[in-house]
Amino acid sequence: MSDITNKDFQFIDINSIQAEKITAPRYSYWASVFRVFFRKRINIILIVLFVLLIASSFIIPIFAPYNSYENVTDAKTYNLSPKAAMEYFGGFSFKWIFGTGGQGNSIFYGIMSSARTSLVLAVICAAINMTIGIILGAVWGYSKRFDQVMLVIYNIIANVPYILMISVLVYIIGSGFWSFVFALTVTGWLGIAYFFRTQVLIIRDREYSLASRCLGTPIPRMISKNILPFLTSVTVTLLATELPSYISMEVFLSYIGVGLSADVPSLGRMIQEAQSAFLTYPWEFWPPVAIAAAITIILYVLGQNLADASDPRTHM
Repeated sequence: MSDITNKDFQFIDINSIQAEKITAPRYSYWASVFRVFFRKRINIILIVLFVLLIASSFIIPIFAPYNSYENVTDAKTYNLSPKAAMEYFGGFSFKWIFGTGGQGNSIFYGIMSSARTSLVLAVICAAINMTIGIILGAVWGYSKRFDQVMLVIYNIIANVPYILMISVLVYIIGSGFWSFVFALTVTGWLGIAYFFRTQVLIIRDREYSLASRCLGTPIPRMISKNILPFLTSVTVTLLATELPSYISMEVFLSYIGVGLSADVPSLGRMIQEAQSAFLTYPWEFWPPVAIAAAITIILYVLGQNLADASDPRTHM
C-alpha cells in the first residue's frame, strides 16, 4: 500500500445533472408498429399486390382511357372471349386479356378504370367520415351537454336503414360521383362518432385525465393529448373496416342500379351488366367480381394486421 502514490488516482467532480440521467434505448412507437407489422410475410405480399393494383388502376387509364362505346358500331366485337378478341384485333394485347363486353368494350380497361373509381371513392369517404366522426365523437364523449343533444340526433337517424337513406338521397340529388360521395358521408360519420363517444367515456375519467383537468388543462388539449393517442389502435381497427365497406357499398348499390351513374366506370355496374351473361359469357362477369373481392380482402387483412401491430401490447 505504501508504494501507491497520489499520481495513481484522479479526483472526478460529481455532476448532479449527469447523475440524474437514465440510460435507456430510444423507443419509437411507429417504428415499433411497423417492425411488428412487417414481421408477417403475408403483409409484404399483400402490400406488393395492392401497390401493383393501385399502379395499374391509376396509370393504365391515363395512357389508355376506357371508352365503353368504342366498338359499339361493330357487332362482331360483342361478347368475344379473350382468345377470340385477340384473334379479331390482330394478336396478343393486354387490352383484350379478359375479352370484350356486350358492346365490344375492353373488359380489362373497364376493370382498371372502375377499380380507380372504387379506390378514390373509398379514400374520400373514409377521410371525411373518419375525420368528422373522430372529432365529434371525442367531444361527444367528453361534453355532457353535447352528449344530450347528439343522443337525440343519433336515436332518430340510426333507426333509418342506412341503405334506404343512401338510395333516397341518390334518387333526389342524382347519381354522379360527388353526389354519391355526399350520400355516403352525410350521415356516415354518425356511427363512427357514436363508437368513439363510447371509447372516450371509458377513458375520460382515468387518473391521468382527472389530474390534467385539476391542473386546468384546456379541453381541446386533453382530447388531443390524453384521449385520442390512447385510441390509436382502435382508430386503425375501425379504418380497416371502413375502407373496404365503402367499396362493397358502391359495388352493391351500383349492382342494384342505385349507385353511380352510367358515365362513371364502376365495378358494380360492370357486374350488373354482365349478370345476364353469367353462364354464356363468364369472362364478362368473373373478372370484375374477382377484382372487387381482391381489393376488399386485401384492404381488410392489411388493416386488421396493422391494427394488431398498433396495439402497444404486441411490442413487448
